[in-house]
Amino acid sequence: MSSPIQNRIDFLVERAKKQNPAINEKKIRAAYECAAGAHEGQKRRNGEPYIIHPVAVAEIIVEMGLDTDSICAGLLHDCIEDTEFDYKAIENKFGTSVAELVDGVTRLGMLRYSKEQEQFEDLRKMFLAMAKDIRVILIKLADRLHNARTFQYLPERKQRDKALETMEIYAPIAHRLGMSRIKWELEDLSLKCLDPIGYQEIVDGLEKQSSQHEEFLSHIQENISEKLNEAHIKHTISGRIKHIYSIYRKMYAQHKTINEIYDICAMRVIVDTVTNCYNVLGYVHDLYKPIPGRFKDYISTPKPNGYQSLHTTVIGREGIPFEIQIRTEEMHKMAEYGVAAHWKYKQGLDKVGNEQAFAWIRQLLEAQQDTEAEDFIKAIKVDLFADEVFVFTPKGDVVNMPAGATPIDLAYAIHSAVGNRMVGAKINGRIAPIDSQLKNGDIVEILTSKETHGPSRDWVKIVKTTEARNKIKQWFKKECREENIEQGKAELDRELRANLLYNGFYDNEEVRSNALNKFSFNTLDELYAAIGYGGITITKVINKIKDDVMKLRRAQEKAEKVLQPQPDTKKKPKSQSGVIVEGIDNCLVKFARCCTPIPGDDIIGFITRGYGVSIHRKDCVNVRNSGAKDEESRWINVWWDEDILDRKTNRFSTGLQISTRNRIGVLSDVAVLLAQSHVNVHELSARDLNDGFGVINAMVDVSGVAQLDNIVNRLKNTKGVLDVTRTADGT
Repeated sequence: MSSPIQNRIDFLVERAKKQNPAINEKKIRAAYECAAGAHEGQKRRNGEPYIIHPVAVAEIIVEMGLDTDSICAGLLHDCIEDTEFDYKAIENKFGTSVAELVDGVTRLGMLRYSKEQEQFEDLRKMFLAMAKDIRVILIKLADRLHNARTFQYLPERKQRDKALETMEIYAPIAHRLGMSRIKWELEDLSLKCLDPIGYQEIVDGLEKQSSQHEEFLSHIQENISEKLNEAHIKHTISGRIKHIYSIYRKMYAQHKTINEIYDICAMRVIVDTVTNCYNVLGYVHDLYKPIPGRFKDYISTPKPNGYQSLHTTVIGREGIPFEIQIRTEEMHKMAEYGVAAHWKYKQGLDKVGNEQAFAWIRQLLEAQQDTEAEDFIKAIKVDLFADEVFVFTPKGDVVNMPAGATPIDLAYAIHSAVGNRMVGAKINGRIAPIDSQLKNGDIVEILTSKETHGPSRDWVKIVKTTEARNKIKQWFKKECREENIEQGKAELDRELRANLLYNGFYDNEEVRSNALNKFSFNTLDELYAAIGYGGITITKVINKIKDDVMKLRRAQEKAEKVLQPQPDTKKKPKSQSGVIVEGIDNCLVKFARCCTPIPGDDIIGFITRGYGVSIHRKDCVNVRNSGAKDEESRWINVWWDEDILDRKTNRFSTGLQISTRNRIGVLSDVAVLLAQSHVNVHELSARDLNDGFGVINAMVDVSGVAQLDNIVNRLKNTKGVLDVTRTADGT
């Protein structure tokens, strides 16, 4: 008697043979036997034998209509990672193609969706795998789909993490490959974990309205079928309810309950020819009133992923709107299974085939070659996840761009020389601002001039695509070296002075050398030029210099301590101010605002004219720069009263500068942490810098260096905080 799993394999093979008679049944069964043996004794989290998962993945791959090697790889996809089977064993038994597919899926399975730098590397590997053999990502999508169907067996935190990863990475890739059926299911299963209450609310609402929806769809179907039969148009018509995540997004965007969402129902008509698609559209508009602006022709202008269909939204009985999609059988297969619908391996083709469909993957790879991690993540969100707009050139060529793209993006998409010589643009025959956002159907003419001096620096902030941004930067890098050097030096000097690092950088060869080596520059001019044209962010340079200057200052202070005579602590008098001044009792003491010393700092006093002794930190810029002869005699030894160091009740003000990556809530997190640290906050302000970075300045009261160090360490562990340093007055 055969087992349930064996029955599933038999059914899988039969279904694969119906779709493609050339399927190698013997090879598939051998792959199953191999996987079953390798995973013997292993269990899934729900207690089922582990082999059920590879079989389920293979079933999804068969549903996609892929080839023998893809099905075998689906059955074996976890062998390298979870069993003693290795690449060589699979290659020897099933061939190089299967082994490479399994190895590719295994590598993708090792990816982790975490910190931005790691995310950058992981996504790059994923796209490399896709560009090399698209079947790898198709198998990985099948793997993720079956895992998503069993999310409920994971711990709650892991459910949410996996669901978020699925929603942000895998569902958009399925969409980009035109695989709408898989995309919808991934989104619905992820939503169930991320917002179970909202998900259940929609499910319950649909169940309550199910009889009404069935009656509504049945009536529409009868009307359209009757009309098309009269016209002798061969067709298949079906009704459906839009998928849950689609309804959820509409409820969220429009702030409505499910009872207030009316366009939940949709109809689909499948016919035999493109001509009949347009004929059906005419009959539908005869029967029902179309809603203006809701007609889309994806047949004459297909989506980049190959999707083709006519979409129209009409008003049904009782004023309820519904969508109708009209397409051919071939278009329907493409809409459901995307790239898998016309997969060249399935057809046994040796030619290049439909490589244009995957050009976007290679474009992403090219765009990220010289891009930093943060910029690449930003680019992925733009180039992969954003919706597209279709625009026309004056010659009638269709160009697709990401939503929000400008004429500048289009100019650089045509050619670098066009972008560099651009002086303006016409949209639909009228002169338009170069920062205008392009809309579907716009006819865009790029105006150029041989007399132009190249792009403007402001264009980097205007453009939407990474390709355009990189080409603009490259132009400035090559053509405006002297200007870049001048601008970069001015920007660096300004930030050095603001952070009290100017002398520390220019007076010390070691600090300058370390900065140049860190960023792989040979001269200061190269560093200035890179800052000037945007090749490196000023924040990264300043953070490196700050670390080196502070290390140097600490080393100098340590050396000075060894050489300086230690004060006689046994004879130290007491002081109400907390500071004891050598040779002077009960004098007026004030703390300098230029360096805000606190207990635990190495300090020195300066005898002012009529205002007592001003207390400075020994590393204060005013102490180091004090070279006038009439001032040298006015510096005096001071030290902290031991009672002050022991007491925790006294409070001393000091400033903090917190470098951050722009993130919603980072200012709130910093404020909450300071409050939890029981410090009084005098001032708290924030400002944005370029390239997604920001600065938070705070003025706080602390008992001494120990408490301040504790606060600084906690701040550095806060998400989004890059560095924390002391400043003079919190600004």
